[in-house]
Amino acid sequence: MKTLRVTMGQALVRFLAAQHVERDGVEHRFIEGCFGIFGHGNVTGIGQALAQHPDLLTYYQARNEQGMVHAAAGFAKMRNRLATLACTTSIGPGATNMLTGAAAATVNRLPVLLLPGDVFASRRPDPVLQQLEMPARGELSVNDCFQPVTRYWDRIQRPEQLVPAALAAMRVLTSQAETGAVMLSLPQDVQTEAFDYPLEFFERRVWHIARPVPDATAMDRAAEVIRGATRPLIVAGGGVIYSEATAALRQLVSRTGIPVGETQAGKGSLHFDHPGALGGIGATGTLAANRIAAAADVVIGIGTRYSDFTTASKTAFQNSGVRFININLAELDSHKLGGTALAGDARATLEALDAQLDGWAVSAEYRRECEQLRAGWDQEVSRLYNLGHGPLPAQSEVLGAVNDLSAPLDVVVCAAGSMPGDLHKLWRTRDPKGYHVEYGYSTMGYEIAGGLGVKLADPSREVYVMVGDGSYLMMAQEIVTSIQERAKLTVVLVDNEGYASIGALSREKGTAGFGTRYRYRSDGSLGDDAANANGERLPVDLALNAQGLGAHVLRARNIEELRDALVEAKKIERTVVIYVATDRYETVPSYEGWWEVPVAAVADSDELEKARQEQGRGMARRRWHL
Repeated sequence: MKTLRVTMGQALVRFLAAQHVERDGVEHRFIEGCFGIFGHGNVTGIGQALAQHPDLLTYYQARNEQGMVHAAAGFAKMRNRLATLACTTSIGPGATNMLTGAAAATVNRLPVLLLPGDVFASRRPDPVLQQLEMPARGELSVNDCFQPVTRYWDRIQRPEQLVPAALAAMRVLTSQAETGAVMLSLPQDVQTEAFDYPLEFFERRVWHIARPVPDATAMDRAAEVIRGATRPLIVAGGGVIYSEATAALRQLVSRTGIPVGETQAGKGSLHFDHPGALGGIGATGTLAANRIAAAADVVIGIGTRYSDFTTASKTAFQNSGVRFININLAELDSHKLGGTALAGDARATLEALDAQLDGWAVSAEYRRECEQLRAGWDQEVSRLYNLGHGPLPAQSEVLGAVNDLSAPLDVVVCAAGSMPGDLHKLWRTRDPKGYHVEYGYSTMGYEIAGGLGVKLADPSREVYVMVGDGSYLMMAQEIVTSIQERAKLTVVLVDNEGYASIGALSREKGTAGFGTRYRYRSDGSLGDDAANANGERLPVDLALNAQGLGAHVLRARNIEELRDALVEAKKIERTVVIYVATDRYETVPSYEGWWEVPVAAVADSDELEKARQEQGRGMARRRWHL
């Protein structure tokens, strides 16, 4: 067998550059580049290999290790999990900074490859700088922290171990059912060691992404259940978009009349103006979707993991005889809520199911009911987009301005706080890839880094990053990377003086917004929302901060100025940050959705007592779905 003598780091770069995926006859590279911050744990290993082979793997310089993982996840999501980026860091804090990003990628089932340095495998210089010493385990390092938040984890302690480990890592990364964050922990000495690798290891390898269909008996059973339904509902999850099943879904819905509610990851499965599109479902759902869900007798979940927001903490589906049919490649998800499991690709399964339902449709009366609810919801969105609230605008008006002035193929990116819920309810999607909200892990700080990943994945689209002041302060550094890569973002920075989302939840649960307002102490403590309102404003200028990071900054004092700024931003070639302050108390209502958050059992407050009573009413609506 012919071999090539290279270092382990060089071998890894060569291997990654040769990995491709294929689905529906279309082939392309899977690892399209590598984010990295170098230290003593990777600079002479992976770093040297990337420097030696810039033609094999594009190197992207990041500013924050967590941010680079978010950017890679955003890239993978935009590419429907058929491509991703690798991330390399030094040992110690550089590595552990990636933990949050790894968890977010794994929760959201997004492939990201993590390549952190590790302590010496030889242990000759132990303990080295940044090494964690444990009296009972000599081989343990901080990288072991990643085992619960990755889908595959391995430590390469000899250079030849790279061969089976790299192949195993690729198998998990390209698995539509098992994918998530994958880690290869790379001791800094082993990265630089040479080995005679078989040349076959570096040859072009194509990983086929199949479209399996469910068992025929299960398909027959599901079709029979649907044919017997009078009020069926589809819950479209991220699997619809990742499998590129939106056309198949549209055909099924148009022909049968089954309405669709969308999860956060599935929003965009239908265009907002499709007659069957009821919008978001669950705790942050629309009135149309939640009304239909409450009475649905058959729920067809497609590519959804049924999070508590989707099921409204098991209160969304109130029909006593409701039955579930779950189309999902992941066995874990296909069996949830006691449903009939259709383990298969969303697109292939929808096409097969459509054929089996030929000649069947919902009643004309049910279609009319759904269309009336949808039309009523569209009017409610228009109302919230045009409130005319003042002196500070409402957040819903900000979203409306961005929605109105963005193009159909533009992408909105968001993650944590109150905006994801408002976007889920209100955003009018016009393209399957136009809505990008990370809400599986609800990660503060994802927005700008994730938006960078989206832009790198598809430079032809304009990317609008919606971020609140709390999330902005968590992580804004990748503005610098976006400028360095000439990857223009339009960041709409909404300042509501603190953690508005949790402030609203706190007030709802009887704790008065404690610890959520950005103000000086007014009475010796941070107090509640009301107490802090009397405190002096902080001398913080987030717009000036963004300008210091290199962004072109525009300030808007009202919706008219925001609209002008959005128009002006289109003419600017580098990243733009539009700063606008909003009224933290003018919120979008909840539309018969509920989310279970415990309330203190003992307290001496009337507000807490009211919250307990409301909590009891919500808990009484919970259902077991077995």
